[in-house]
Amino acid sequence: MAIEIERKFLLASDTWRRHAVSVRALRQGYVCSAPDRSVRVRISGPDAWLTLKFGPAGPAREEFEYAIPLADAEAILAHAADTIDKQRHIVPWQGLTFEIDEFHGRLAGLVIAELETERVHDGPLPDWIGREVTDDPRYYNAVLVRDGLPEGRR
Repeated sequence: MAIEIERKFLLASDTWRRHAVSVRALRQGYVCSAPDRSVRVRISGPDAWLTLKFGPAGPAREEFEYAIPLADAEAILAHAADTIDKQRHIVPWQGLTFEIDEFHGRLAGLVIAELETERVHDGPLPDWIGREVTDDPRYYNAVLVRDGLPEGRR
């Protein structure tokens, strides 16, 4: 069993951009989702994954991820009710690595920083990090794809 420890944040500024070391396009859709579980397919270039997540919104959830053939991922995405398109920027900061997702399409304008760690990080954060939304299910991709942008997101 794999436990994913991840915190989510809105951003206070875009100064993170000058520290980004890579970016890649992602397309993902949800085969099913409920408040405590989701099944996702994600494509990035020639690579594709099937991901299962279990547990309520919060910093620690079970996650199982498997590489799958691109053709299978595209076929599965055809069954998704909707998809998310985003760019993921990798931003290192003082030994930590932030994954900053810049959403497109109907979620355009939303930018979320994610911090995955071995244990819950409670130390200092960069000044470009804004409000934490880890415990707010409206900011989970499975909910965003279904409900769209949260009201009052800033």
